[in-house]
Amino acid sequence: MASAPQNQLPLFYNALEPLSSQTHAKYKVRATDNAPFLVGAHAIPVTVDEFPLLQRHMPIVFTVGEEAIPIALMGLNEGVNVFVGDDGKLTEQVYVPAYVRRYPFMLARLRPDSEEMSLCFDPTSDRVGEFDDGEALFADGEPTEVTKNILAFNESFEQAGARTAAFMKELGELGLLMDGEMSIQPEGAERPFVYRGFQMIDEKKLTDIRGDQLRKMNQSGMLPLLYAHLFSLSLMRDIFGRQAQQGKMPQPEPQLTI
Repeated sequence: MASAPQNQLPLFYNALEPLSSQTHAKYKVRATDNAPFLVGAHAIPVTVDEFPLLQRHMPIVFTVGEEAIPIALMGLNEGVNVFVGDDGKLTEQVYVPAYVRRYPFMLARLRPDSEEMSLCFDPTSDRVGEFDDGEALFADGEPTEVTKNILAFNESFEQAGARTAAFMKELGELGLLMDGEMSIQPEGAERPFVYRGFQMIDEKKLTDIRGDQLRKMNQSGMLPLLYAHLFSLSLMRDIFGRQAQQGKMPQPEPQLTI
């Protein structure tokens, strides 16, 4: 969730360059209604702050491995996004994760040994550059309100990322994560589609958790987030149906991995 140094670029970013009032004095940012980089992106990192909104639109699951993070599924198979057309535009009104909305900007540590974070951008993006149109990022050598708002959004995202990291650490300590599996049997299919390669909350362990732990989770606001995740899992069948409707289903196999 947190930003990465330039040699470990996060999803969607091809390069990172620190935004500078000197180097980029004449740069502007252009608004857009499409995101070509989202075409075919099926799993998007999300923060716990977004769970209440996300649960109504797409499934929320957790990646596998020791440093698991929450992700929103915009498709069940790699290369499939049921909410974005081939032109990079949303096909319907749906919540767009903050991770997507911050692009092409992000806060990053320029040196691994430094705690200071700088506002950077992806110079390969066609949204930032010396354009005739767009909104200026600097005026008289100072950041414009546009730049200040971009910075504030990215700072808010990093703070949400820190809350998400704490949430995931507590999940690990409580041992509530389990390997996930979803089996979907389409009408007329000889065998089901089985989705694995993700983690989910173990409902039995959650039900059996000690009273003092449950009270603490409820007071901290963690419990509603867990149920938001669990409620969202029913949308996996909805996503599957959308893939079938859009002709984006893979060939039937015994096992498919997210």
